[in-house]
Amino acid sequence: MLIRFFLMLRAAGVPVSITEFLALLEALQARLIGPEKGRPEKGTLPFSSWEKGSVPFSGLPFSEQFYHLARAVLVKDERHFDRYDQVFAAHFRGIELAFEALVAEIPADWMRKSLELSLSDEDKARIAALGGWDALMETLRRRLAEQQGRHEGGSKWIGTGGTSPFGAHGYNPEGVRIGQEGSRNRRAVKVWDRREFANLDDTVGLGTRNVKLALRRLRRFARQGAAEQLDLDGTIDSTARRAGLLDIRMIPERHNAVKVLLFLDVGGSMDDHVRICEELFSAASSEFKHLEYFYFHNFVYESVWKDNRRRHTERTRTVEVMRTYGHDYKLVMVGDATMSPYEIVQPGGSIEHWNEEAGAAWMRRLLSNYPHHVWLNPEPRDRWEWTPSVKITRELFEDRMFPLTLSGLDRAMKALL
Repeated sequence: MLIRFFLMLRAAGVPVSITEFLALLEALQARLIGPEKGRPEKGTLPFSSWEKGSVPFSGLPFSEQFYHLARAVLVKDERHFDRYDQVFAAHFRGIELAFEALVAEIPADWMRKSLELSLSDEDKARIAALGGWDALMETLRRRLAEQQGRHEGGSKWIGTGGTSPFGAHGYNPEGVRIGQEGSRNRRAVKVWDRREFANLDDTVGLGTRNVKLALRRLRRFARQGAAEQLDLDGTIDSTARRAGLLDIRMIPERHNAVKVLLFLDVGGSMDDHVRICEELFSAASSEFKHLEYFYFHNFVYESVWKDNRRRHTERTRTVEVMRTYGHDYKLVMVGDATMSPYEIVQPGGSIEHWNEEAGAAWMRRLLSNYPHHVWLNPEPRDRWEWTPSVKITRELFEDRMFPLTLSGLDRAMKALL
């Protein structure tokens, strides 16, 4: 199995050598990861210096331990992390549990895809939701306790291809997605699988320079720093006054003094809008000297992150963001605001973790701290009225939501002035 993984990495362009592969096998043989990890055996260089209790990755699930260990041993350059992630995902198809409160294990065989349900609009309309967040979570707990085997095509048990609220490759207007790679109907209120997101690329070429021009409305220039720029008019004037004796004058560079705090939604339904978000991110990075950015998924809760590859281990508390960046920052949220309403109004409603406070509470704090704020939505405006979560978000932002179009950007920048 690991030989195939090694060959796939090589085929994907990750420069991994036989020596590094053997080092990984040595680390596994020394039991550096797993439930019985402890002091490595003597002579297992270069790992013999690791003492018991200081073994890296301790406390993580085994699959995550192996992910980090293999990456640390096999990948020498961060530029290849994304390729490593893609190969790892393609080779290892295990299910990682995201609900710590639900400790029951679901056999992978239950989620094996052998048929995919196809329903008409009339069929979908007849399928009833379970009746709310609390009922959905309580029903899932009962199913985990009662279910004994694999189910397919049903309406009750955890399985595949049916109308049950729990499982994969089926349909339910309000359910928990388990064991399915990617989104299909985008109706899940909770996702069991833990997903990895890619960082937005700020070097991507702009599809149109008009995006950058629209951002230039948000400008307030100021002279800052040391004298680094030639003052041509001042040099000519001073030279003329000195009867032709050259007198070079310098002035500080002009910089856009506007400060921008950019929050970017990634993953899920935002995968459809990666291109336009990268164009916006690239333009903003070059246009604003004082730009700080953070990522979130669907809605902002108690923490955000700077690097999607480390979002499970390196997060920044939202309170800390508000303490660090002053009220003079302009807050720009970018996302389609398309999610279950529970993710906004319900404690514990986050699709990936248990949030003690509702997302709406955290958003109100942000908006109070940053009075100049807008939300940019890449979804077409004619869909907003038919999506409850978009309507809730617009109300929180006092209708300061704008489409991520050239005209929408233009109006958003005016609203921030």
